[in-house]
Amino acid sequence: MQIIVETNVRAPIEKVWQAYTTPSDIVQWNAASDDWHTTEASVDLRVDGAFSSRMEAKDGSFGFDFAGTYTAIVPHRLIEYSFGDRAAKVEFSENSEGVHVKVSFVAESSHSNDEQQAGWQAILDNFARYVEGRN
Repeated sequence: MQIIVETNVRAPIEKVWQAYTTPSDIVQWNAASDDWHTTEASVDLRVDGAFSSRMEAKDGSFGFDFAGTYTAIVPHRLIEYSFGDRAAKVEFSENSEGVHVKVSFVAESSHSNDEQQAGWQAILDNFARYVEGRN
């Protein structure tokens, strides 16, 4: 099943793109809740380039790596990537209020679709707040 999360970011496309694709920015916004954080991130933003981020509970009780390979890049417009046997697409479109960001991904089976949607939406909402707070 395909899951979609979306937000609108009140900022120029250049700032939105940079925050989404720069490791030092990713570690600032990539968490679904206040008790989690991303401790490190790497980005090789090109087709067949790898990315990864280390997400951990702030109390140190659990952590995991989220990693994959970019399959398509259109600067300021599109990022597609594979991770494991799944795929995701991130679309950026400018509008009168800033930039609409839409993330679609293939659901996995170990968590409910509602849990996955809520988690990915929370991360995307953190992203929007982070970018808007930098303006």
